[in-house]
Amino acid sequence: MTQSNGSSQKVKRAGLNRLHRVRYLVIDLVRWYYRRIWGLDLHPTCQFSLSTKFDKTWPKGVHVGADSYVAFDVRILSHDMPRGLFTDTYIGARCFIGGSSIIMPGVRIGDDCVVGAGSVVTKSVPSGSIVAGNPARVLRSGLKLGQYGRLPEADAIEASKALEEHSA
Repeated sequence: MTQSNGSSQKVKRAGLNRLHRVRYLVIDLVRWYYRRIWGLDLHPTCQFSLSTKFDKTWPKGVHVGADSYVAFDVRILSHDMPRGLFTDTYIGARCFIGGSSIIMPGVRIGDDCVVGAGSVVTKSVPSGSIVAGNPARVLRSGLKLGQYGRLPEADAIEASKALEEHSA
């Protein structure tokens, strides 16, 4: 006997939700390790990919704010060895840092910011901005974002899809 497509999708989602919980547990352990052993300033509610590379030459210079998400393969630097520069790099609250981005030493990314994938952020970013490119430039400003840098429209779209799925 085979399951209908809808029920098999629910089974798949249930399995992924269990893995999601395991992932958060692993992230909590890694965050504890980075904070206690390396001395990074990672807010307890920030999330990051396990492939994120935090600067370990000057780890006390890395600061990530509340409800921010740092995606896969991002590099956050707080030192520049040729110039002998050891400085603080800040990522504000409710930010999203796209995959494979590089945040250069001394940069301050304000609250409610989105950094596009593959961007190289060389200068500070004002709060409420979307930046992208190499070097990163402001594309949009005046934003108010939700948890992990989500746009308010994203929540509305997700809610409408959930209603459609529930009514079907």
